Amino acid sequence: MEGFFLVFFRQKGYLVKRGKSMGKTKELPTYPKGITFEQVWAALMEDRENLKKTERIVEKNAIEIGRLGKRMGDIVEYMVAPNLCEKFKEFGFHFSQSSQKVIVSDEDNDISFEIDVFLENNSKAMLTEVKTTPTTEDVKDHVKRLQKMRKYADLRGDKRIFLGTVAGVVITKNVRKYILKQGFFVIEPAGEGFTITSPNGKPKEW
Repeated sequence: MEGFFLVFFRQKGYLVKRGKSMGKTKELPTYPKGITFEQVWAALMEDRENLKKTERIVEKNAIEIGRLGKRMGDIVEYMVAPNLCEKFKEFGFHFSQSSQKVIVSDEDNDISFEIDVFLENNSKAMLTEVKTTPTTEDVKDHVKRLQKMRKYADLRGDKRIFLGTVAGVVITKNVRKYILKQGFFVIEPAGEGFTITSPNGKPKEW
């Protein structure tokens, strides 16, 4: 008979697979005797439940860490905001008003964003983004926020100049460099207060 055919049989406790086109037989190991399907299934279900419990613990911890990060950001925000107007006088900016959690929304033009700390006067305004640990993505988002602010202001005939600042508890060297490269000011903790570092050259204006 032409074609491929298989013959299965047990030999010396192994399952042997033979075929006409096979040069060698393939032996598969036998498994422990005395274990029922129900026992194996029960063990799998137990592992599954343990995995679910582990996932719940990891998820809970992630949520708590996220909340902690947000609280830290809020603390930094409320510590920094009241003194920003005074601090920026050292850089020649005289802001007369400081606001927190400013929401900007214009549904007709698809504009919506939040400003953590907003400093302003009649000619300039400063948008400050506060993060516990800023990332380059956070900085990119802040650039987009400034662009939206410019668009929102133009639609209302607001010709003021807008500048940006990023504040953080822990800022890595690379992120700090990236923030300054975007023309933003950097706000960092220093002793019992904080310091402001100006970007290289002139701050970027929107």
